[in-house]
Amino acid sequence: MTTNTQQALPLPSMPSADDWRYDPPQSPWLDLLYSDEHILVANKPSELLSVPGRDPAHHDSLLSRIRAQHPEAAVVHRLDLPTSGLMVVALTMEAQRDLMCQFRERQVGKRYVAVVAGLLSKSQGLIDLPLICDWPNRPRQIVDWERGKPSQTRWQRVSTDVAQGTSRVALEPITGRSHQLRVHLAAIGHPILGDRFYAPGHWQQRAHRLLLHAEWLSFSHPIRREALEFSAVPAF
Repeated sequence: MTTNTQQALPLPSMPSADDWRYDPPQSPWLDLLYSDEHILVANKPSELLSVPGRDPAHHDSLLSRIRAQHPEAAVVHRLDLPTSGLMVVALTMEAQRDLMCQFRERQVGKRYVAVVAGLLSKSQGLIDLPLICDWPNRPRQIVDWERGKPSQTRWQRVSTDVAQGTSRVALEPITGRSHQLRVHLAAIGHPILGDRFYAPGHWQQRAHRLLLHAEWLSFSHPIRREALEFSAVPAF
């Protein structure tokens, strides 16, 4: 477990459904970094769903936008609604099977960047805290030492802003649990700015969105097998 001496902050109250209305960004409609007959890589904006929701009002998503041009498209991983950044999407069943295997076998390289509350005293560390869904408050996740699934995140301090009392960190999720990066950082006392699920009110209000972005993605092309690597600069 990380040796950071900060204490975990108390979880904020769950946001009410009445306080949130799905209003995905319309521009750019689709930000594609790469495409061929097998896959495409897109830069998902914050507040756009990765896949359509059950409610018809939540149909607009990265996948539905892609399917307007590629009806056969299928996701192999997802980003949270407020998280921006890189996603690879399969355009054939063969590509989908291979990419899902790469994710399952942890053969995909992923790096995120976030702005967090507080000044990190160490330059890097490993967060090793088991996570499980907090069912009465789903989709929120919690640390649970008895029932939680093993979850690990490597982090590295990129910079600090003393005047703002914040740190910019690079994050490498070793496992891929739901909300993992958000819960892990909140659990060590450094919630991500703008996080309405895990950051106390003051830190929620410090940003108009969740300051978490999937900035780098690497994997093997599912058909041609060459190594592919993509990056996208965050908007914060």
